[in-house]
Amino acid sequence: MGVTGPIRVVVAKPGLDGHDRGAKVIARALRDAGMEVIYTGLHQTPEQIVDTAIQEDADAIGMSILSGAHNTLFTRVIELLREREAEDITVFGGGIIPEDDIPPLKEKGVAEIFTPGVPTGDVVAWVRSHVRAA
Repeated sequence: MGVTGPIRVVVAKPGLDGHDRGAKVIARALRDAGMEVIYTGLHQTPEQIVDTAIQEDADAIGMSILSGAHNTLFTRVIELLREREAEDITVFGGGIIPEDDIPPLKEKGVAEIFTPGVPTGDVVAWVRSHVRAA
């Protein structure tokens, strides 16, 4: 039996970065598209993000990272999901992430990275087509 109901997405701002406008814009776009969004707020640890995603029965985690710590933060979230046997939660993100860092992040398990300027409609369309995809 397949999962029904709206897609549930945890939108998170990990680390010390305090700039959350992009995360809030994406959270609102996903919500306006009919998804259930849980926004964690600023300064979340990878452990807090994964705990929230599991507790909220989320389908995906979307992280906004502008601090330059994307390699560490994405990797830790992926590791924690594996440790908690929650690899079915799709991880995607965005922010100031150099193009050269994107392929290694995807190899580690990050499903998609959106860089500045990507239209919110593109993020919504990607989530609809890649989260819970059979």
